[in-house]
Amino acid sequence: MKFLVCGGYGFIGSEFIRNHFEYNPNDEIINIDNLSLGSNKLNLETIENNPNYLFKEGNITDIEFVKNLSKDVDAIINFAAETHVDRSIANPKPFLDTNIYGTYSLLEASKKFEKLFIHVSTDEIYGDLEKNAKPFLEIDNLKPSNPYAATKASADLLVQSYARTYKTNCIITRCTNNFGPFQFPEKLIPKTIIRAHKNLKIPLYGDGNQLRSWIFVTDHVQAIDLIAKKGISGEIYNISSWNEISNRDIVEKILQKMEKSVDLIEHVDDRPGHDKRYSINYEKIKNELGWSPQFNFESALEKTVEWYLNNSKLWEPLVNEQTLHPQPWTLNWK
Repeated sequence: MKFLVCGGYGFIGSEFIRNHFEYNPNDEIINIDNLSLGSNKLNLETIENNPNYLFKEGNITDIEFVKNLSKDVDAIINFAAETHVDRSIANPKPFLDTNIYGTYSLLEASKKFEKLFIHVSTDEIYGDLEKNAKPFLEIDNLKPSNPYAATKASADLLVQSYARTYKTNCIITRCTNNFGPFQFPEKLIPKTIIRAHKNLKIPLYGDGNQLRSWIFVTDHVQAIDLIAKKGISGEIYNISSWNEISNRDIVEKILQKMEKSVDLIEHVDDRPGHDKRYSINYEKIKNELGWSPQFNFESALEKTVEWYLNNSKLWEPLVNEQTLHPQPWTLNWK
């Protein structure tokens, strides 16, 4: 197969490319990336000379650029997105541009050339879940709580409209929180590891009891690979793993693995509209496509901590005051 991967220098997109070539060395991949915040060329240095890999710098909002690269591929996979909630609170505009208009651009290319379009979404579009409520199903209503989640929800609805109105071959995936090597430093797990490594305080929003499900990034991209081969057009697939864990428990686990004191934890003001719990049911992809997570959470977290401690040359250039700021939304949100 030949894929057009959008956002291939980001955390999840680059993992998809590396993992896909490992198991499908004869496939071809074109990577579109605009090299903005969150992109890192070092993420793909191990495959940059692969003759079946091609990088094209550009923005998915550029419809003609996208169409020209979509003609000869079998599938378009959209990892490209503005994803950081705090930044969306500070400035929603880039999130509207990339997450909504960018998705429209890719849908137009998919429609014109009749290509499979896999839209990588998020569990955050379902919004807050009560403590004792059952995990969200694919058919549940969308209740986004912040500008990031709202733009992703808007994109999902746009994809569904193309599937129904134009019969475009579209599939939506909604995944829970990812972690693993190569993740951008501003996210919770790498930020915790890096700040602990530097003996800096670890900022924790509010009481730190916000509940999240976590999945190792390799499990996520292998699910997407399976969906590209066996997924049903027009369907939505939740992708998740393990039991829910509070943000505070995650931070404490990391500190324990690094043999650092919990005294490094510093509670900071909660962010506006902060969801207390995310949880999604992944029985559909398990029952219909035979996918289930393969990585043990504790060992995957240990592997992640070790990677950051042993690969500072890959993440140190990305670290600055803004990426590690305890509360990025306070930089410019009022």
